[in-house]
Amino acid sequence: MAELYRRFGGGLATIFLALVLLWIAGMVLAPNVMMIDYALRPNLPPAQIGGPNDVYSLDNVLYLANEAVHRSIFFKTIWASAFVAFATFVVCYPLAYWLAQHATPGQTAVALIALTIPFWVNEVLRTLAWYILLAFRGPLNALLLSIGLIDEPVRWYGNGGVLAGMIYAYILFMLFPIYNAVESLEKAQIEAARDLGASTWRIHWRVVMPHAKAGIATGCVFTFMLAAGSYVAPALLGAPGSRWFTQIIYNWFFEGGDWNRGAAYALVLLVLCLAVVLVTLKLARVNLTDVAK
Repeated sequence: MAELYRRFGGGLATIFLALVLLWIAGMVLAPNVMMIDYALRPNLPPAQIGGPNDVYSLDNVLYLANEAVHRSIFFKTIWASAFVAFATFVVCYPLAYWLAQHATPGQTAVALIALTIPFWVNEVLRTLAWYILLAFRGPLNALLLSIGLIDEPVRWYGNGGVLAGMIYAYILFMLFPIYNAVESLEKAQIEAARDLGASTWRIHWRVVMPHAKAGIATGCVFTFMLAAGSYVAPALLGAPGSRWFTQIIYNWFFEGGDWNRGAAYALVLLVLCLAVVLVTLKLARVNLTDVAK
């Protein structure tokens, strides 16, 4: 803060701070406070709001604990989001390492442009492209039929389609943090480990990954949070047996008309996601300052 006042002076720095605080209060604190308020109050007709029945309680939260189907979908969403983060890491780590340590500047530019351009398109349209790709008579089934890997078209929609769509949708949120972290690693450290007889796997496990742990943790946090809160991919690529917890929240708000219970479900998802993120950062020994970088 002292640096801010030094660079911009008292008046301009105060304006900047006031705008930031206003944004935090209006866009972060106020919506979450309202969500907590809705979650702890019953869903009542307008005439009864503020009356003797309008009291704070944990009934909406306990409803989730007692609803077996919703509870199972909730935990499935958490585990599936963790799998999305892990699978995205497996896909992105080799590419990030190659871009940061072996690719020429021209190859890096071409690869990053090729990866970035599709994300100029809206997420809904990109998910619809996956919908077409995985269709019963889509290109994927046509290719597999033509090379003889399957005898009849396969219905790819469901958990597999949702996970594939999410891994693709959030790949850049994993790639760039890892790339930025690995890029700062001196090649001499890798060469020294190799000269000392370390295998390729050991070099990555003992040298590269510890150096890039902040980028890895950041990418995992981003992809996990985005996957847990995703609605488009489950809605378009899912099946009746592959519902996501966000779909239940959507149904409470816009189909069931019970904003209080929907807010309680959203609050539980938010709290557990934050807990998972904080535990992940603790295990990786990465603090929030490293993530913010």
